[in-house]
Amino acid sequence: MNAPYGTDHAANNRTAWQCRRGMRELDELLGQFLELRYTDLDACDRSTFNTLLEYPDAVLLELLMGRMAPADGNIARLVRAIRDTAAH
Repeated sequence: MNAPYGTDHAANNRTAWQCRRGMRELDELLGQFLELRYTDLDACDRSTFNTLLEYPDAVLLELLMGRMAPADGNIARLVRAIRDTAAH
């Protein structure tokens, strides 16, 4: 069975696993973005998404809830995309 978000199955599985954080809010935001928008990302944005997934859960939650602004412009753009996906 093909993963809906790309052709590299090992990388897809790793990314999907990293999106499962054990915190409902994060699981929903990241999972929805992975399912709906990940395939639209270019290689640079996928790398940025993977970098974002390395953030500690507490920081990631603050960023995605809009309570903290990322200093990195690429991270900020991706955080907005994740939040926009959840809003629709």
